[in-house]
Amino acid sequence: MLAIVSSATLLGVDGWSITVEVHTSNGLPGFAIVGLPDASCREARDRVRAALLSSELPWENRRVTVNLAPSGMRKSGAGLDLPIAVALLVASGVLRQGETDGIAFIGELGLDGSIRAVPGVLSMVDAVRQRRVVVPPACFSEASALGRLEVRSAVTLRQLVANLRGLAAWTDPPPGGDVELEQDPDLADVRGQALGRMAVEVAAAGGHHLLLVGPPGAGKSMLARRLPGLLPPLTPAEALETTRIHSAAGLALPARGVLRRPPFRAPHHGASAVSLVGGGSNAMRPGEISCANFGVLFLDELAEFPPAVLDTLRQPLEEGVIRVCRSRASVTFPARFLLVAAMNPCPCGEGLTPGSCRCGETSRLRYSGRISGPLLDRFDLRVNVERPEIAQLLPMGSSPVTKAETTSVVAARVIAARKLAAGRGVRCNADIPASTLDDVARLTSDARAVLEARLRQGRLSARGLHRVRRVARTLADLGGRPGSISEEDICGALVLRSDPFAYVMVSP
Repeated sequence: MLAIVSSATLLGVDGWSITVEVHTSNGLPGFAIVGLPDASCREARDRVRAALLSSELPWENRRVTVNLAPSGMRKSGAGLDLPIAVALLVASGVLRQGETDGIAFIGELGLDGSIRAVPGVLSMVDAVRQRRVVVPPACFSEASALGRLEVRSAVTLRQLVANLRGLAAWTDPPPGGDVELEQDPDLADVRGQALGRMAVEVAAAGGHHLLLVGPPGAGKSMLARRLPGLLPPLTPAEALETTRIHSAAGLALPARGVLRRPPFRAPHHGASAVSLVGGGSNAMRPGEISCANFGVLFLDELAEFPPAVLDTLRQPLEEGVIRVCRSRASVTFPARFLLVAAMNPCPCGEGLTPGSCRCGETSRLRYSGRISGPLLDRFDLRVNVERPEIAQLLPMGSSPVTKAETTSVVAARVIAARKLAAGRGVRCNADIPASTLDDVARLTSDARAVLEARLRQGRLSARGLHRVRRVARTLADLGGRPGSISEEDICGALVLRSDPFAYVMVSP
């Protein structure tokens, strides 16, 4: 007997519709799965058998062939357990084919018959062609976020059979709450660091990549971890795309099923190139740069990352996507992220303090050489972060420490600047095309003279010229100057783009 059930599989962050065909016949008992399944798909045989027996459902000792169509596409993951089990029940006569028509099934089966969550449910639900879909209870909120299909769930395989036969009513899991997972730290906790605070605000307002260089304990990481709180909430389209990526990567999602806040990812400096850009030998999973989509990717101790790993960031920083090509498949991952990096000026960390550095010139040159010139040129903002003054850390006498602006105050200015960018047809000023800079970032004669001098001195590349103009546009927006870019704005952008390794040319 032949039974056909609909499902979906995951490739990268995209879902693909799959048809599960099960054929049972007389002959030597056996169970074969064809259609390019990976190891986890082939192991479905043992999981499905144990789940059926634990649910007191029949397992026929016959010749069983499972075909996963289309056969030319590789299938991965355990999400096909549930459709295979349902198709087997149809083939054995427990269910009628009409009871499963128009329904897609996604889920992993436990040995006790429970239906468990799988990664990438949002993308797979979006790929199915049926009007209804059955997913694990843990994925109900995520699958319902699309609002396009009728979503159902069941806790166990036995309960699902009763629902399909009409012996029991469908019961949906309780809705998840709308409480955020954690609160962002407040920018008011940062003492001093006027230039660093300004750089963080400009980075958030314009989407400009930021490099912080300074001695240990100066507050580089503290500044970087407060940047996500300045970013505006994700739009519905951005939220769905980011949730799709996090779901495919197997990351935890909020109870409501959809991310609303910009993500913050901070991989360790021992991360490999594959973990950063995505891919893999078996399952093509998104990497950290994709998980930081529409959010912040923070690379602390930048110089400790392998140079080859850092250079993999150059192309996605320009294009906003990462194309991963393997012999088995090629996928494209979104990678529109804000890069924030922090590092010491030299191995001992005291290179910015005259007379304190213990490193030799060769050691400092080797340390700075770990950051390639092309990658460094892609940082719009490069700021030296000095240690704060004692008076900024401790109160003098009975005078309390002056509180700086809070995150909410700065975030209001950031949102206002983002709205101005949206009026220009871009998400943020960092996305302004070079072809329209003369229209949206027109230079005054004095501003043009400053840039010409930098170009003649060889201190600014063509890419750097465009980035300086975009930063100047952001500074003007934050300052309430919507017209042409002035010399003040250009000089401010150049100050925020200083050479972080100028100390290398100075002997200790």
